[in-house]
Amino acid sequence: MFRSLRIIAILCLTASPALAADNGKELATAAAHAGMAAGAESPQMVRTHLQHVLNCLEGPKGADYAEVLGNPCASQGAGAIPDSPADGRKKLEDAAAFAKRALAEQNIDKAKQMASELQSQLR
Repeated sequence: MFRSLRIIAILCLTASPALAADNGKELATAAAHAGMAAGAESPQMVRTHLQHVLNCLEGPKGADYAEVLGNPCASQGAGAIPDSPADGRKKLEDAAAFAKRALAEQNIDKAKQMASELQSQLR
């Protein structure tokens, strides 16, 4: 009986989306949104997709997370950075910093160029 309960508990834990975070999916989604920012027609959409990149990287507990713009990675985990092993976080933190610079860029063509570079970094 206890063996059966342990097996059920293990199955429940491994099937739980909150515990089965996949930062690979979060990174793919972030990269896709960087590409959407790079190809966006309006400044508003460039900025929206760059914010989506930040939301995917940092997750809801991140300093730059903006819930109002949505999180396309909401069902994928707690954010690519917090879901990464410690030795892989620096690269992602650098990508988030780059995304913040792109988001703050006033020249929309430059922001789109930065978004394209960001997409390459995240692949």
